[in-house]
Amino acid sequence: MAKSVLDDMKTHMEKTLGVLKNEFQKIRTGRATTGILDAVTVDYYGNTSSLSQVATLAIPEARTITITPWESKMIGPIEKAIMNANLGLTPSNDGKAIRLNLPPLTEERRKDIVKGLKKKSEEDKIALRNIRRDAIDKLKKLEKDKAITEDELKRFEKEVQDITKSFELKMDEAVAHKEKEVMEV
Repeated sequence: MAKSVLDDMKTHMEKTLGVLKNEFQKIRTGRATTGILDAVTVDYYGNTSSLSQVATLAIPEARTITITPWESKMIGPIEKAIMNANLGLTPSNDGKAIRLNLPPLTEERRKDIVKGLKKKSEEDKIALRNIRRDAIDKLKKLEKDKAITEDELKRFEKEVQDITKSFELKMDEAVAHKEKEVMEV
């Protein structure tokens, strides 16, 4: 019973870490990545589709993304969708493909991005601590219901704390990696 509480806690913490890493993928750095276009959706024959479902995305140069629609008439709607996504990028097209040139980030903008990374990380650490608290509450209830002993409760609480610390370390590593990527000129 207590093992299922720990497994459940790990699953929730892994999801929280996955969300953080997914958010970090969408953050623009000085280098081009198709991840910044993940949130862009296009109206395709009445259906809302992600950009990757209606076009081929490529990175021919370090600061350029090319979007080649599978149907040439989709160039206009794709350009409009990129503009509406407020990515700070201006699309240009040659009739066959759309090019997005990523301007270099200023030092001030890089520092703002890093500050945002740390803020998001701290919010997710709070979520981890809430998950930890819920797991400990469930374990205490098991002890109260005599499903586990007091010694087992202490051992499981220590294990909960160790798991939480390991996930906090993983978050710190993700922040450090993304910070390095953002500050790279």
